Amino acid sequence: MFKENKKVMAENTAASSNRIVTDTKFKGEIVSKTDFRIDGEVEGNFQTSGKLVVGKTGIIKGTVICENADVEGRIEGTLRVNSVLTLKSTAVIEGDVTVDKLSIEPGAVFNVSCTMKGSNRPTSLNEKPTTDKAIK
Repeated sequence: MFKENKKVMAENTAASSNRIVTDTKFKGEIVSKTDFRIDGEVEGNFQTSGKLVVGKTGIIKGTVICENADVEGRIEGTLRVNSVLTLKSTAVIEGDVTVDKLSIEPGAVFNVSCTMKGSNRPTSLNEKPTTDKAIK
């Protein structure tokens, strides 16, 4: 019986993450409270209170709000990361970025208007950021 309980807990933990796989296209609005991985294409608004991972084949066009993000793929539009944005060498980001902390590997493309923030963070798609420091 104890082994069965462990198995159920492991399945519930694995189920608390979402994924859009390669060759999948999604148009619309996504709101999630858990981590999310995108290897396909998303067009529209995306919001998660968890971590966003954009794989090498992942593409997002629209507005993105998340707690943390690791990007290997492409994001075009508005990106608001409440904590840490990590760009891998294959990442391409174009648009407007608001972030608390930023890590960029050599080779990544970062063609954006970037605002580094401290404590005034946007928490939803409707909230507008306030400017602390701007990098252009």
